[in-house]
Amino acid sequence: MEREQFSSRLGFLLIAAGCAIGLGNVWRFPYITGLYGGAVFVLVYLGFLICVGMPILTMELAVGRASRRSLGQSFEVLTPGKAWRYNKYWMILGNYVLMAFYSLVTGWMLYYAIKVGSGSIGTNVDQGVAGGVFNNLLASPGVQFICALTVIVGSFAVCALGFKKGVERITKPMMILLFALLFFLALRSFTLDGFEAGISYYLKPSFENMQEEGILNAIAAAMGQSFFTLGLGVGSIQIFGSYMNKKYTIGYEAITIMALDTTVALLAGVVIFPACFTYNVEPGQGPGLIFVTLVSVFSNMENGAFWGAVFFVFMLFAAVSTLIAVFENIIAISMEIFGVSRIKAVVVNCVVIVLLGLPCLLGYNVLSDVHPLGGSSTILDTYDFVLSQNILPFGTTCYILYVTLKRGWGFDNYLTEINQGIGFKISRKAVWYYRIVLPIVILALFIQGYVGIFG
Repeated sequence: MEREQFSSRLGFLLIAAGCAIGLGNVWRFPYITGLYGGAVFVLVYLGFLICVGMPILTMELAVGRASRRSLGQSFEVLTPGKAWRYNKYWMILGNYVLMAFYSLVTGWMLYYAIKVGSGSIGTNVDQGVAGGVFNNLLASPGVQFICALTVIVGSFAVCALGFKKGVERITKPMMILLFALLFFLALRSFTLDGFEAGISYYLKPSFENMQEEGILNAIAAAMGQSFFTLGLGVGSIQIFGSYMNKKYTIGYEAITIMALDTTVALLAGVVIFPACFTYNVEPGQGPGLIFVTLVSVFSNMENGAFWGAVFFVFMLFAAVSTLIAVFENIIAISMEIFGVSRIKAVVVNCVVIVLLGLPCLLGYNVLSDVHPLGGSSTILDTYDFVLSQNILPFGTTCYILYVTLKRGWGFDNYLTEINQGIGFKISRKAVWYYRIVLPIVILALFIQGYVGIFG
């Protein structure tokens, strides 16, 4: 059967960007930007994004567009009879590991969108009380299960409708609304008393901050964020390459996707820091920023229930867009490997994701005494470690070697694919950069991840 294609270029760009745009854009990027030198850090980050993120992004899209397949059959189609096909299995595993914990966190977003929007958290809540609300959620496996199940079933239901009728038709307007909500919140920040102080902290160029925190630390943070923000290494972007047409070069499309992803990350800081400085709340990162710090901020804000609801709906859309994208990848892989119908792939994988997510959910209550990585680590932390510090680096390395080695797909075939269409083209002179520099960068990230956790 002929492969479906996107009905419009806008659909491709928004859905591919939706796969890349996730919670890290909001709860990590703004914090490390303010910490490591503002605009100076942003420039370093953009440099790594273009020099590291973009080449790997084009590789995934190229493999998808050339093969018209997901990870399930792409290696077999492009290089039949070669051993590269065996690498797909642990990369496929990465999709399941990611969804096991990401769907749980998406459920938290649904819970807070309802709770904050209804005003049930109250007004003038300090961070201690807000933290108590979050801890109560973590201690309630039943509530977490219902929220996670809702977003999992809802996202799989979109995929069950088909690619064009479900994934594209639902995700495209959702992403447009996501950007509209984000711009709405950013414009609101201009009216806050702490806008100038917040933006100064966030984006004012500061070599002093970078030196104080350590230039190498800043570089490592920029490199890591540029790598992880696009979610590369498990074929979740590749699947959308398999649905795209060849009107524009892949490099041109990759730049556009990265621009959308970076816009969300930058504007998230414009939303967060003026609010924190207006209400004298210390900004942080991670779940604490979203579920404690900002909940406290919204509770102290005039019409806080409304603004809080808008923010958490934005966060929910950002998370759900990733769920739908990765679920579509999982479904396509299942259909290609096992030859099953879309509906059967949806039902079976929905059950699998729910079951895989249970240990993460129970790790905050029933299994709270289990610390796989030592210290106060949770089961969710372990899932994240397996994915982020192992599967993603090895997955991206596989793509790099696959397109640069003659025993793989080969650099000439890669260039032929990515340079088709309108837009800038990549020179063959880049082969040594791809073959030597990119693997070294990925190796550095791999070592850094282990040192950061066990060092």
